[in-house]
Amino acid sequence: MNLIVNVDRNWAIGNKGKLLFPMSQDLKRFKDLTTGRIIIMGRKTFQSLPDGKPLENRINVVLSRKKTFKEEGAVVFSSPTCLVRAVRNGFFKPYTGSDFFVIGGEQIYRQFLPFCDTAYVTKVEAAAQASDTFFPNLDENKDWKSVEISNAMEQDGTEYRFVKYICLKNTARTNIFT
Repeated sequence: MNLIVNVDRNWAIGNKGKLLFPMSQDLKRFKDLTTGRIIIMGRKTFQSLPDGKPLENRINVVLSRKKTFKEEGAVVFSSPTCLVRAVRNGFFKPYTGSDFFVIGGEQIYRQFLPFCDTAYVTKVEAAAQASDTFFPNLDENKDWKSVEISNAMEQDGTEYRFVKYICLKNTARTNIFT
């Protein structure tokens, strides 16, 4: 399972439901990596999508504790446990672990990080003026290692890089699919 996230230098990811640094190349990379795949997100992240609608050409999986939440074009689960059970029971066949991308928000990232083996991180070389959601700092996590770092890119005077991390542990991440 993969995750994809855009972080500032303090590993902040958002403020009041908005991305801190929406970079055009990052958004293109997001689309390229997730098209044709399954994206997993929380309800608030889903509602922050353009027009609050599912992203095209992807299976949009939304986790929501609100029992009444339903959205045409999205598959809704009430908990990570329900989603894991569905995966294990073949609900998403023929998709495999590499076809799943966790896209946020903070709670969803934290709940699914133990199941992920690859993290696609856009690291912005700036600190947001205000932030209220954060991603765990993978540079300080001994279980994760950066294996690819792009050359620096720049948009509107802000520098950023694409960094690919892999998980060095192989235990928990395989359990979701067995």
